[in-house]
Amino acid sequence: MNRIMIVGQPGSGKSTLARALGEQSGLPVVHIDHIHWMPGWIERPRDEKTRLCHAAEAGEAWIFEGGHSATWTNRLARAEMLIWLDLPLWLRFGRVVWRTLRYQGRNRPDLPPDCPEGFHRETLPFWRFIWRTRHTSRAGIQRLWDNAPASKQRVRLTSARAVRRFVRGFGDQSGVR
Repeated sequence: MNRIMIVGQPGSGKSTLARALGEQSGLPVVHIDHIHWMPGWIERPRDEKTRLCHAAEAGEAWIFEGGHSATWTNRLARAEMLIWLDLPLWLRFGRVVWRTLRYQGRNRPDLPPDCPEGFHRETLPFWRFIWRTRHTSRAGIQRLWDNAPASKQRVRLTSARAVRRFVRGFGDQSGVR
């Protein structure tokens, strides 16, 4: 297995899962936040995000976590496995609060330079996004899931326990380097 696509809403653990699977498999990890954001919490233009996603998706080996749904069809066509982290809102929201407090004033590993975590003006739209898209984003992921070709290996994880179990068994799966 050389290409894994991970989707889920904010706080579902996409980056954490991608790092864990990358460590086990040796596959390079692509974090959507490195594509979405430039230093200083400046959002990239949409066409540039699309171009960067397509460039990463063209690679022979990757674990690509995150959104930019405009490129999902292409990414899914190249992926061998689709993982959906479908965790409840209360858990996701709590995780976002926790990581914000944990990294307050500092960068998380999955963010570009000069994007410190915190409860500040630059991150306020993100908090609104989590709430505003709680239904529509999940519905979009559900459509992606439902329309994935039968040939794709699909894994839907709905609890933190299921994610931990999946990570523990990941290296045992055939075809994983």
